[in-house]
Amino acid sequence: MADGPPAGDDDFDAWNPTHVYSRYTQGVSTRAERVLSKITDGYAITYASGLTASYAALVYFQPKRVAITDGYHGFHETLEVYKRTRGSDLTLIGLDDEFQPGDLCWLETPLNPSGEARDIKYYADKAHAAGGSFIVDSTFAPPPLQFPFKWGADMIMHSGTKYFGGHSDLLCGVLVAPTLEKWKELWHLRTFTGNMMGSLESWLLLRTLHLRVPRQSESATELVQWLAKGAGGKAADGIPAGMIDKVWHSSLQGVDARGFDPKTQHEGGWNATFLISLTNEKNAALLPHSLQYFVPATSLGGVESLIELRIQSDAKADPRLIRISVGVEDVEDLKEDLRQAFKKIAAN
Repeated sequence: MADGPPAGDDDFDAWNPTHVYSRYTQGVSTRAERVLSKITDGYAITYASGLTASYAALVYFQPKRVAITDGYHGFHETLEVYKRTRGSDLTLIGLDDEFQPGDLCWLETPLNPSGEARDIKYYADKAHAAGGSFIVDSTFAPPPLQFPFKWGADMIMHSGTKYFGGHSDLLCGVLVAPTLEKWKELWHLRTFTGNMMGSLESWLLLRTLHLRVPRQSESATELVQWLAKGAGGKAADGIPAGMIDKVWHSSLQGVDARGFDPKTQHEGGWNATFLISLTNEKNAALLPHSLQYFVPATSLGGVESLIELRIQSDAKADPRLIRISVGVEDVEDLKEDLRQAFKKIAAN
């Protein structure tokens, strides 16, 4: 077993490595990181999972406080684990509270599970004005949909398990740093916490990304607009009355009171994951198992369309909530599948 990079950390060029030990670098993951770096406009480093990447970001920033509101429930548990390493409690505040020097603003956009967009530039400016740092979890909007460095992010995080994987067969996390110097610091931390991704997962990463994401985005947007016609319990285009309560998605937001237009931030298209609320719990429980093309599963981002009763993965969720991740199937087939399911449920 190797003790450390040859000639020590300072002399080992991890960006252009001579591969000597897989915990430092290996050929397949280095190649994957180079491709990720190019498409994210930064310096990307891979991890064993999205939560591992999130934890690595906390270790990197060592925040005095973390500003966060809602978002992926798994990361909130990671924050609890991180607190145990500090010897003292880590204060959590909301995104709209006042920031202080040393704070880390953690912005997830689009938001899990609703798929709604948040204003990256607004929170970047707010964090930096207070002397804090700012990271964007852009899992729901991989390239080419959104580029957080354009709007002031200090670092970008992706659960690569989702869209960078895209075939529901790997775990991956990604951090993207704006400079090579910061990437090398992340690499050092990864090397000596042992959180690297395996070579097989690295090889599987990024297949068909350029084909999948634009199609998923386009289909999801069309599906959202169609479902929204039935919101409020209305009957619309084969959707029975009394079925859909509300639909959430970035494309439905419009311009907010501060003038934020999600369309500007989503330059490459809208996210392919969104949320609907049915009018009652019983219908919500039946829907995922009344479909032919949607797979009942808790992940997202794959080539297959997935549907999830949200309370099954998040015990605090409203039992009427359904999260949908749109795959690459024909959008008219997906509409027809939902139509027949809604009608079957309404008839019973």
